[in-house]
Amino acid sequence: MKVLELNHVLLNVSDLAASEHFYGTILELPRIARPAFPFPGAWFSLGQQELHLAEDPDLVPSGRRHHHFGLRVDDTFKVRAMLEAKGVRDLFGPSPRPDGALQLFLHDLDGYLVEIMSSPPKG
Repeated sequence: MKVLELNHVLLNVSDLAASEHFYGTILELPRIARPAFPFPGAWFSLGQQELHLAEDPDLVPSGRRHHHFGLRVDDTFKVRAMLEAKGVRDLFGPSPRPDGALQLFLHDLDGYLVEIMSSPPKG
């Protein structure tokens, strides 16, 4: 099997409207068209990949530290300032990885860990 790309990540969310607000308004991910599946959901662009949300009102709240995905950005400090201006709290970082990349972490409304990172310095 030759994998061409990671196409998408799907997260089950307990409150679709609240998660649409978090990913679309707070994180400012662009909304993209979604086929007419027989269950509620929303899709967002992650550069060349996609984030798919599927509503599951029976989703049990829990810490989901064992699930996380990373979004690469130009400047994690600017992103932190943007999120703080929007009232987001419980941000962790930016702090350096051993290779020099900077990582910023936060949790979404269902406890999924979101990593926002910048690339390590070239050299």
